[in-house]
Amino acid sequence: MKVWIDQDLCTGDGLCEEIAPDIFTLLDDGLAYVIDAGKVLSDPAGSEGVAAVPDGQEEACIESAEECPGECIFIEV
Repeated sequence: MKVWIDQDLCTGDGLCEEIAPDIFTLLDDGLAYVIDAGKVLSDPAGSEGVAAVPDGQEEACIESAEECPGECIFIEV
């Protein structure tokens, strides 16, 4: 499973980071980004910043996408 965030849709609420801090983080710009193997994918971000979801974190990733008010989290299987 892979995941990415469309920062243009992100509202910066931080629910994704609360639910799955191993996958998502908010940066100083107030927007969420994905984490891949410990590296924040902020350049490039968006659909080019695709991260692999760590084993055992799939449910948290799906929950984050479902709870996201900006509907900006996209999951690829």
